Amino acid sequence: MFVSVSTKPTRDLLPTGILFQSAWWSAVKRRLGLLPLAADYRSRGANGDLLAITRPIADGIAMAHVPYGPEWGPDAEHRGPFLEALSESLRPYLPPSVAFLRFDLPWESAYAGDPRWQAPDGLHHPEPWVAEMRMNWGTRSRALRKAPSDALAADTIILDLTGDDDRLLAAMKPKTRYNIRLAARHDIHVEIAGADRLPEFYALYRATARRNGFVAHGLPHFAAMFSTPRTTLDELALVLLLASYRREVIAAAILSLCRDRATYLFGASSDHHRERMAPYGIQWGAIQLARARGCATYDLYGIAPTHHVHPLAGVRRFKAGFGGRLTHRAGSWDFPLDPVVYERFRAHELVL
Repeated sequence: MFVSVSTKPTRDLLPTGILFQSAWWSAVKRRLGLLPLAADYRSRGANGDLLAITRPIADGIAMAHVPYGPEWGPDAEHRGPFLEALSESLRPYLPPSVAFLRFDLPWESAYAGDPRWQAPDGLHHPEPWVAEMRMNWGTRSRALRKAPSDALAADTIILDLTGDDDRLLAAMKPKTRYNIRLAARHDIHVEIAGADRLPEFYALYRATARRNGFVAHGLPHFAAMFSTPRTTLDELALVLLLASYRREVIAAAILSLCRDRATYLFGASSDHHRERMAPYGIQWGAIQLARARGCATYDLYGIAPTHHVHPLAGVRRFKAGFGGRLTHRAGSWDFPLDPVVYERFRAHELVL
């Protein structure tokens, strides 16, 4: 498959509903000291543009991360040859230190509609070697590898925001509806906050990370997000929501409103006053805000793929209560540019 590539200024990235492929996201990453690259691509099956972020991974070694990109691609059976050709076409524009490209593909998983991989508890993703055989079918190098873990959420729930409050509430599970109303009865106050209140969010976020065992971003990451100007071309807004009880902030959320898509990016909650159901109140506030700003969908961003034992199993139960459509993306895929260095890094990643 032939794919042609030409680079361009990141400010010229096309407007998109994918936050992580926007000109604004490239500016955030540049502010954090990383190197963004914008490129147009053309092939017989797909045309568009993409944003790649070069980031160091070891002394003198880097990777190029394409977050939720490219947005447009061929059908499932031609994805491998397309990604191979795209990667080779991007190679001349990347720094020599880049050992591999990592694509966090926004495309639906090739297994999402296959009944052989469906189960009552969700989608059972195939073993990596099975997925790699399928992805590399028709490629010359057979080099594409499933990343050890997905950098961005591959499994999620997306709410349809069309309709009124009654329709949205009716689509939820009874316990979720009850908890939303309970939060209102318990005087949970949800407000849009300014960037000056990021430290309040961050304190809750760090506590949530410790409680749930995930690696927290540093405060500079959030400061860069809220200090980087948004342009009208991006049609993007970033919102910090705080939920309080008697002036004590007990839940928080950061969401993006990007064209017609809202995305729940980060959430946090306190161990105090858990009986007041502030996380339900803040989600309902986010849903209503997204609808008021003209968003048609709300991505709850990140769940366990099934109900089996999984670090995100509790998150799945919480988010599934709001209704919506289970969505399974193709996940993170690597194309090595320096196979020896890539295998060393991959071995390190697998034991982390």
